[in-house]
Amino acid sequence: MKPLILGGAMLLAVLAGWTDSRSRRIPNWLTVPAALIGIGANTAFDGWEGLKASLLGAVVGLALLLPFVLLRSLGAGDWKFAGALGAFVGRFVLIDLLLVSIFVAGVMALALIIYKGRVRQTVRNIGHILVSLVTFRLPGSHVSLDSPESLKVPYGVALSATVVLYGLWQVWGSGLA
Repeated sequence: MKPLILGGAMLLAVLAGWTDSRSRRIPNWLTVPAALIGIGANTAFDGWEGLKASLLGAVVGLALLLPFVLLRSLGAGDWKFAGALGAFVGRFVLIDLLLVSIFVAGVMALALIIYKGRVRQTVRNIGHILVSLVTFRLPGSHVSLDSPESLKVPYGVALSATVVLYGLWQVWGSGLA
C-alpha cells in the first residue's frame, strides 16, 4: 500500500475515532469527503485498477456492515466510516481490519464491563441470550441494545484503533520508519 494512502487512512481513523469517542457520532462531513479522497488517491496512483479496488473496498465495507445497521447494533456513522476506509485500503485489507476490530471491540467491552462492575449482570445477560437462542425466542428488553442501562462500546473507536495499529505495523514492518 502506498504510504500516502496509508497515511490518509490513518488520518481518517484518528479523526473518526476522536469524534466517536467525544460525541458517539462519526459525521458525514468526515466520511463522505474521505471516501472521495480515497477513491481519488487510489485512482491517481493506480489508474483504473486503483479506481476499481477503491470502489470495491467502499462497497464491501458498506455491504458487510449494512445488516448490523439495519438491526440497530451499529450506527450509520460507523457504517459510512467503514465504507470510506474501504475506499482507501481496498476490500482485502478492509476485511482484515474489520475482523481484527471485532477483537479490539471485545477487549474494550471486557474492560468496560470490569470497570463499571457489571460482570455478574453481563454473565446473566449472556445466559438469557443463550436460552433465547436455544428456545428460538427473542431475549427480554433488558438485554436489548436499546435499553438505557446497556453498556455500549463505540465501534468507530475500535475500528480506528485497529487502523492505527495496522498502519504502525506496516511502517515498522516495512522499514519505512
